[in-house]
Amino acid sequence: MARKIHTTGRPWEAMGGYARAVRIGDLVETSLCSPADDDGKILYPGDVYRQTLVSLDVIGKSLKALGMDFKDVITTRIYLAEPHRWSEAAKAHHKIFADIRPTLGFVYMSGFFHPDIAVEVECRAYRPARATSVRPARKKSLPPKKRRRAR
Repeated sequence: MARKIHTTGRPWEAMGGYARAVRIGDLVETSLCSPADDDGKILYPGDVYRQTLVSLDVIGKSLKALGMDFKDVITTRIYLAEPHRWSEAAKAHHKIFADIRPTLGFVYMSGFFHPDIAVEVECRAYRPARATSVRPARKKSLPPKKRRRAR
């Protein structure tokens, strides 16, 4: 099965030797996505809601690059430094997934690699291969066979 990867060019991908997202067949897994811009600057320090939206935006772009979108997401995990702020992250999650309804898990962290990060997000997406609709070859009509009369 072919393996496709998507990278964003953020500095940590090269440093850590990983991809932002990997697709193998019908499945895509994303790495934890930080609320950072393309240069690695952490956006909206301390704002769980906005950092969750930024992280989900990174995920959405990665899914699109690998031929999927949010409607294919089956599982999300939100990592928080402050457990009591889960509802802020949930509000951002709801904005994207209210009608899609993937599973969701919250994981509480003692901290992240940068002190301005309050939240990170990852997901798993699945899209079954589309069945190719190939019409069967149409049989040509043959003229009726002449029957011999029995003698």
